[in-house]
Amino acid sequence: MNIAWGDLLAAIAFLLVLEGLLPFLKPDSARRFYQQLANLGRRDLRVAGLVSMVAGMLLLFFVRSSK
Repeated sequence: MNIAWGDLLAAIAFLLVLEGLLPFLKPDSARRFYQQLANLGRRDLRVAGLVSMVAGMLLLFFVRSSK
């Protein structure tokens, strides 16, 4: 398996940019959001993580298959 390290680092960099947008643009909203997230139960947090991973994998699949 040949890993394109440049692509992986670019994806991580893009993730960091996206995660920084909300706290930079709306710090009060970001604080409320993170507090609500911290108050979620274990099961709800796991479901949210699963949904996020599946959505990311589907998006990656469609982006990569359109090439």
